Amino acid sequence: MTHAPLRLQADASRVVVRPFHIPVDPANPSKGRVGRIIRQVLALGEEEAEDVLELVLRDFEARHWQTRNVFNQRYDHIAQTLGLNGSISPIKHQLIGAYFCHEYSYAAAALMNPSIVLHPDQSGLSAGSRRIIMSLRAVGEGHISSIAFREGILSPGAQFDLAPEPPFATAASLLQHDQHPDETVEIHRHSDSTISGTLIFPITGAQSNGLEDLRLLQFTHDDGRLEWIGTYTAYDGRQIRSEFLRTEDFRSFRMQPILGSAARNKGMALFPRTIDGEYMMIGRQDGENLFLIKSKQIDEWSEGELLLTPKYPWELVQIGNCGAPIELDEGWLLLTHGVGAMRKYSIGAVLLDKKDPSKILGRAVDPLLSAADEDREGYVPNVVYTCGAIRHGDLLFMPYGVADSSVAFAFVPIASLLNAMR
Repeated sequence: MTHAPLRLQADASRVVVRPFHIPVDPANPSKGRVGRIIRQVLALGEEEAEDVLELVLRDFEARHWQTRNVFNQRYDHIAQTLGLNGSISPIKHQLIGAYFCHEYSYAAAALMNPSIVLHPDQSGLSAGSRRIIMSLRAVGEGHISSIAFREGILSPGAQFDLAPEPPFATAASLLQHDQHPDETVEIHRHSDSTISGTLIFPITGAQSNGLEDLRLLQFTHDDGRLEWIGTYTAYDGRQIRSEFLRTEDFRSFRMQPILGSAARNKGMALFPRTIDGEYMMIGRQDGENLFLIKSKQIDEWSEGELLLTPKYPWELVQIGNCGAPIELDEGWLLLTHGVGAMRKYSIGAVLLDKKDPSKILGRAVDPLLSAADEDREGYVPNVVYTCGAIRHGDLLFMPYGVADSSVAFAFVPIASLLNAMR
């Protein structure tokens, strides 16, 4: 295994403007604190309002992309919600919007649990190089998890480069504000924002406390159409459910609940194509074992069949998947995680039959990677975890989370990995 020197860390300087929500009485939305703030801004003289807005812009305009437009859009949303009528000056329009926004440091607490896929755009690359997109779980204030992205290029051999982060980050936004709060919602990134500068935040009630551990993959439909699909855990502070993030261009996205009894669990990982006309997933339905789940339709999943149970000392507490199965000539390579004594995490591997993934062809006796030395310390110590790797020639490129705090990178020779299996 070759470890890259790069390590991505939590970064409090990465900020984005988000709506600042103040509770509103549905029966009388113009009263209460929201109504009071609006009335007090409207009561300001024009010159005083301009001075207040100038101070806000002096503090924040250079830190964010199109700050004035963001304030205007936020005012429009507030006005629609409260049914505000009448014209106001552009200055007060922006100022009211500013009072209902706040700056959010989306990766101040942690950056972890990546997955990786091929970029939709593979043009202009030299032979043997491939453009990639990595998803990341970014954790900010209140331990709220969002989805961040980084673009990069894999070069021949164990070499890669990540594109620089853009100076501004923007949040993907709803296409329609009247969409049902717990059904499928459509979001889009702004036309001027790169993928690396786009954040996906919780939108629905079911997601309100976080979007956790996106397992992203490139899915090939039976008609040859490509779609990038990720499974993630939506958390509302009390309950979890599995959901899909789906896109064909990383510009517009659908976030939809997964239907069926299997969706009550976290850590579901979709196979990258159908097998004999069936969709398949790997999931953990009982908190300790891995199951193979099959479905005739992609959006509804019931109970599966037991596939793997804890066997070796490094995984006796529980096992789970570490991303979508990877198709090799020899079979489906499934990365797993195991939890051992002292809740120490390790990453292992299993080889499944290509035509019948319920058959286990090989299983690593020892883990590929375990928490040790500098990889032990962090927000949650003794954890190494990935939500997906990618094949790169004869190597496996595996970004992985370290101690629920940072992200490291490793290249693993596939032949050596297969030889280490029983």
